Amino acid sequence: MITMKDIVREGHPALRKKSKEVVMPPSEEEVKTLKKMLEFLKNSQDDELCEKYKLRPGVGLAAPQLGITKRMIAVHFEDFNGKKYSYGLFNPKIISHSVEQAYLAAGEGCLSVDRPIEGYVPRYARITVKATDIEGNEIKLRLKDYAAIVMQHEIDHLNGVMFYDHINEDNPFHAPSNARAIE
Repeated sequence: MITMKDIVREGHPALRKKSKEVVMPPSEEEVKTLKKMLEFLKNSQDDELCEKYKLRPGVGLAAPQLGITKRMIAVHFEDFNGKKYSYGLFNPKIISHSVEQAYLAAGEGCLSVDRPIEGYVPRYARITVKATDIEGNEIKLRLKDYAAIVMQHEIDHLNGVMFYDHINEDNPFHAPSNARAIE
């Protein structure tokens, strides 16, 4: 079981490296790791388990956050309209995106960042992602708003990008003219 002690923090070199593609089909070990990542997210959203194992609630986890520089991510969350998303993905890739941008009004956080960082993180409002799921199926996901933001945050980890790299240094609460707030 993955716990907070397994998650690397800011400053760890894996968080700034570009991750390697996972060769298909994935190894048993890679599938096991991805399943554990998804399990961590589910556990982190269970109040009882959160308290028992001192977990921080999370909606996404990328392999580099475990010090593994492979293109693997897990997401488990419900968007603001109650739609559920739960995926373990190998080699996720954004194949198209909107011109329009969006950002979370409350800002973003990260399991690898132990300090609050204020500011807007502009991202694409809509994206299409291609990936291979845990069962080995090629899938295409069309995501918008919160779901698109979560997915972009995790894919950024695979490219060595942290969420705060997107925040305007001179004016952290600057909203680009083509961006809308997601409340």
